[in-house]
Amino acid sequence: MVWQAKMEYEWKPDEQGLLQILQLLKESQSPDTTTQRAVQQKLEQLNQYPDFNNYLIFVLTKLKSEDEPTRSLSGLILKNNVKAHFHNFPNGVTDFIKSECLNNIGDSSPLIRATVGILITTIASKGELQNWPDLLPKLCSLLDSEDYNTCEGAFGALQKICEDSAEILDSDVLDRPLNIMIPKFLQFFKHSSPKIRSHAVACVNQFIISRTQALMLHIDSFIENLFALAGDEEPEVRKNVCRALVMLLEVRMDRLLPHMISIVEYMLQRTQDQDENVALEACEFWLTLAEQPICKDVLCRHLAKLIPVLVNGMKYSEIDIILLKGDVEEDEAIPDSEQDIRPRFHRSRTVAQPHEEDRIEDDDDDDDDNDLDDDDTISDWNLRKCSAAALDVLANVFRDELLPHILPLLKELLFHPEWVVKESGILVLGAIAEGCMQGMIPYLPELIPHLIQCLSNKKALVRSITCWTLSRYAHWVVSQPPDTYLKPLMTELLKRILDSNKRVQEAACSAFATLEEEACTELVPYLAYILDTLVFAFSKYQHKNLLILYDAIGTLADSVGHHLNKPEYIQMLMPPLIQKWNMLKDEDKDLFPLLECLSSVATALQSGFLPYCEPVYQRCVNLVQKTLAQAMLHNAQPDQYEAPDKDFMIVALDLLSGLAEGLGGNIEQLVACSNILTLMYQCMQDKMPEVRQSSFALLGDLTKACFQHVKPCIADFMPILGTNLNPEFISVCNNATWAIGEISIQMAITIGRLGYVCPQEVAPMLQQFIRPWCTSLRNIRDNEEKDSAFRGICTMISVNPSGVVQDFIFFCDAVASWINPKDDLRDMFCKILHGFKNQVGDENWRRFSDQFPLPLKERLAAYYGV
Repeated sequence: MVWQAKMEYEWKPDEQGLLQILQLLKESQSPDTTTQRAVQQKLEQLNQYPDFNNYLIFVLTKLKSEDEPTRSLSGLILKNNVKAHFHNFPNGVTDFIKSECLNNIGDSSPLIRATVGILITTIASKGELQNWPDLLPKLCSLLDSEDYNTCEGAFGALQKICEDSAEILDSDVLDRPLNIMIPKFLQFFKHSSPKIRSHAVACVNQFIISRTQALMLHIDSFIENLFALAGDEEPEVRKNVCRALVMLLEVRMDRLLPHMISIVEYMLQRTQDQDENVALEACEFWLTLAEQPICKDVLCRHLAKLIPVLVNGMKYSEIDIILLKGDVEEDEAIPDSEQDIRPRFHRSRTVAQPHEEDRIEDDDDDDDDNDLDDDDTISDWNLRKCSAAALDVLANVFRDELLPHILPLLKELLFHPEWVVKESGILVLGAIAEGCMQGMIPYLPELIPHLIQCLSNKKALVRSITCWTLSRYAHWVVSQPPDTYLKPLMTELLKRILDSNKRVQEAACSAFATLEEEACTELVPYLAYILDTLVFAFSKYQHKNLLILYDAIGTLADSVGHHLNKPEYIQMLMPPLIQKWNMLKDEDKDLFPLLECLSSVATALQSGFLPYCEPVYQRCVNLVQKTLAQAMLHNAQPDQYEAPDKDFMIVALDLLSGLAEGLGGNIEQLVACSNILTLMYQCMQDKMPEVRQSSFALLGDLTKACFQHVKPCIADFMPILGTNLNPEFISVCNNATWAIGEISIQMAITIGRLGYVCPQEVAPMLQQFIRPWCTSLRNIRDNEEKDSAFRGICTMISVNPSGVVQDFIFFCDAVASWINPKDDLRDMFCKILHGFKNQVGDENWRRFSDQFPLPLKERLAAYYGV
């Protein structure tokens, strides 16, 4: 066939060409994958012809004889071409497409109008709003058309442009078209067609959160128009009105305040709307309001009405139960479908400072096991979840003042014969746990045993929510004598970990992880029983729950620490973990949770992990090496090689840290026989902050475990650490700071030991290093290394006493950091302190020691009599 590139404006398709493209469009609707692939190849070939896209727009807008799905598909293929190759379209083609779009935005078919609208938006988003100056004026003038289809089509396109290009619309680049558009949109709030009213509100809504100037000028008329639509019979309009009010609450509270009582009453009605989408949008209002300082004043009078509405929204709808297969009780034998398994995000290692309470975590590291996320397979956000989240935040605002409104409802719900109602009561109880904990305490001795009973309810959905709610009260349970609640709760939860329903297994595993965190070493007496259950679950679980099981095992190891290091426990736990480890390929993302789990286990087992450490160590080093190699290939030839998933490297670095921490000096031979320091040097300079964060954690851990291997690289590492002291990346900065500290301590210890062996050579330099030396070593606990370093410094001071005079206060402080020095070391300290005091005389010593902080003064007096 002949492809004619007639570029004049009155473009006409070639008959043969047209037939060929129609044939292709028909084939592309075939479900067969081989046909699909052939079509893809053909499309790529046709893209070589400059006027191929003219054919596509022709089919969409002119070929009325064809069926609508085929015409729409032609437009969508064109849209993809615009996305991929728009800058290569010849001018004539571009102009033809643009004019055809504008002439057909009012097509009588809603599907074709929508397709043309999508096409217009895609062209606009390719930076073409500047190069298509008549687009916005033309669309705005079409809004005034007498023809409904034209008005609706233009509005549909404008709504998409407002969604995609809100920022550029509000900039000087386009001469601020919003000054005209927003007043124009407001006029249509009163249009007779519900679809048009809905478009109009949706368009304006795009500009609330950014506090767009053009909207702020008309804010009062906007709010007035919204109120006029409050009772609109069209659900889509009500939904957009609710959405607008929720956003205005965040940005223009001042303007809503005068009308607050009627807005709250309106939202109460809408939260009970027959249309669930409207109800969900309205329910967001309470979530947003709870974050505002005025929440308490505004809502205190409405709690009696609001709480029952939220509680009512927390019941599963019939649709939910169908989607959740709520009537399927036993599904443990059914393999998971892969799309059920959410991508996991590995949190890279943040080094804990010695004092746990000072630990700085990433800002976004909320403990998400405990969020209101009990049924993650239904469409992620629904009225039940939103109502529960709203009750949770309101409980945190009102605290125990909420209870008079909740307790009467709870009594009725928790003991209700219908399982759906009972289930919602258990969810309510979990939702208020954080905010109303104090006020709930008197009821817990009765409620916790009732909940423990509910763990064996015959409905799986009741068992699973009960796991979650109990986990929210774990802190209280652990504070009571263990036999009263902890033991029965643990026994029942372990049974649920082996439930025949997958959702219950998952909820029980997550709840158990929370219980482990709260109970810590309280669990030690039950370790054999716990491990028995967790190990048995390995053989029972399908794919998705295995990943949660790894987390429960890792958390157990973190919680009981070295108590896990008993031969019989190791014998139970390690074989199934190593079996999974051997089964998984290096490309398998299931390695992430397994490596995290092993990292915790290695740290807990310490020397008990020695028999397993070599293959684990090697594989981690290989994962880092592979990822770095892949990244280098990708950087050199991005079109040839795809970018690696750096999570593999991050998780591997973190497990190496766990090994270094657990094995200590025993890791030395492994480090000696590998190129890990070279690899770390590359990781420390990676673009991705999480990679740097984990490599600095590993550097610190290796510095503590086998400094002799780190020492030769210090000159290369220190400048990199220095450039990462940037608080913008707080976790990277923390870990770099920590690594520098660990290196300094080792350096200081080395200097001290050197001074011990050859004081004559080192002592003359005392004045240069005594101050940073003292500040480094005051922060470490009493141990052999500290002992030998201090003996060295004392020896050097006796050789060169004048070297310490100017910084003597720092030396005093460092001496005071010892809890129990050995007797002969204490004598050395005494001799130096008294020698200094005698030399300066009592009067000068008193003046000098008056500068000491009180604890230091008291300590030196008590221990050394100065």
